[in-house]
Amino acid sequence: MALGALEATVVGTAMPAIVGILGGLNHYSWVFSAYLLTSTASVPIWGRLSDLYGRRRVYLVGVILFLIGSALCGAAQSMLQLIVFRAVQGLGAGALVPLAMTIIGEIYTVAERPRVQALFSGMWGLASIGGPLLGGYLTDAISWRWVFYINLPFGFLTALVIGSAYPPFRETRRVTVDWAGALLLFASVSCLLAGLSDMGSPPRWLAASVALLIGFAVVERRTPEPILPLSLFAEPIVRWSLPVVFLLGMGMFGAVAFIPLFVQGAMGRTASEAGNILTPVFLGWVLTSVVAARLTVVVGYRSMTWLGLALMGAGFVMLAQMQTDSARAFLLSAAFVLGAGMGFSMLALLLAVQHGVSRGQLGLATSLNQFSRSVGAAIGVALMGAVLAWMLGGASADLAGASSGALKLAPDAAERLAAALRAAFAFGAAMTVVAAVLALALPPVNFEARPATADADDATAEIIGARATPARDRG
Repeated sequence: MALGALEATVVGTAMPAIVGILGGLNHYSWVFSAYLLTSTASVPIWGRLSDLYGRRRVYLVGVILFLIGSALCGAAQSMLQLIVFRAVQGLGAGALVPLAMTIIGEIYTVAERPRVQALFSGMWGLASIGGPLLGGYLTDAISWRWVFYINLPFGFLTALVIGSAYPPFRETRRVTVDWAGALLLFASVSCLLAGLSDMGSPPRWLAASVALLIGFAVVERRTPEPILPLSLFAEPIVRWSLPVVFLLGMGMFGAVAFIPLFVQGAMGRTASEAGNILTPVFLGWVLTSVVAARLTVVVGYRSMTWLGLALMGAGFVMLAQMQTDSARAFLLSAAFVLGAGMGFSMLALLLAVQHGVSRGQLGLATSLNQFSRSVGAAIGVALMGAVLAWMLGGASADLAGASSGALKLAPDAAERLAAALRAAFAFGAAMTVVAAVLALALPPVNFEARPATADADDATAEIIGARATPARDRG
């Protein structure tokens, strides 16, 4: 899980060196977009495959794909090769975080699960903080290629532990995989993200995404074992939590994308200072995840979700008040409050979804939670960027130019940028309000009761029994 979080942030600090050696500055954004496309679009597919074939087998396949992609990225000799290999790496990364959360949901009891989920969420946050620092160190001290090679020893260790300690899945019936549905879903999400990233002709990408999504819905209704059973959305906890998670992702990662721009462009600080401002975001996420894990089972996930949304709204309101001469402490406080809100809401919703569905749908439901957040992040960045561009209007050309790692803008240009970013942050606050309204419809979940068809304690008993009594299986 740490590797999955690191890889999402570690490459950014190495990219200037990579471009300096491989060239291809005009393809700069594709190094990030290729990873985002495949890692996001494949998440629900990995979740469904783990429900059909077992967590161990599918998780190991994901780890192996991630390691192959990492090795190939480190050996890339051109920017085109790096983009293709990043897509391979992202395909494996789509399994790392959601299946790790799914395995926790399967082998730990309801009483143990919040504490362990908080530990893993904290690891995600700490790795996100350390990614830029590690990327800069490896690039300066060794080579940019070690940004990718560093994954190999830890990835092999992960595969060794999972392969030896996690019991195989004992399938008693023949299963078939809905590869047609998987391909249509993957293609639809990829086209959506490509269109939102303004790659080529956005309307064509978005039209293609809608057409593929319609085809996917038709296929899923006719397939005996669909890759994404539409009946899952009949579960109230799934139907109402996913839109809330989607909006949380929109606001949170939109803020993460544009806070550094405010610090560097509007306030005239260095790139290093801009990056450091994000530390309180992830620190707040980590700390409140630990607290939320303990309180969710006691006071209920809906209360924790509303608390988190209130904090996120407050954080956005604070950001929308920022001026070019605002105190650094005020910005750090806003960033911390924003991250704290995310920590309370996301973990509470994840725990509710995992307890509210049957064990046979655990992998898919957990993966859909991650998938909704990732797609929301991509759309949030695009929409907040559109607000920014609309507010700047024809003045955007005046905002070009960099020197010594800091944007050097005239005072009037910096003020225009600040005003445009305040509008973008106000848009994030509006998304939080919409999420809070939707959260009113969240159904209650009794963490002291058994899930509808299977209890985590039964799953734990089966895991322990599998260790004691090996059997021929399909794991």
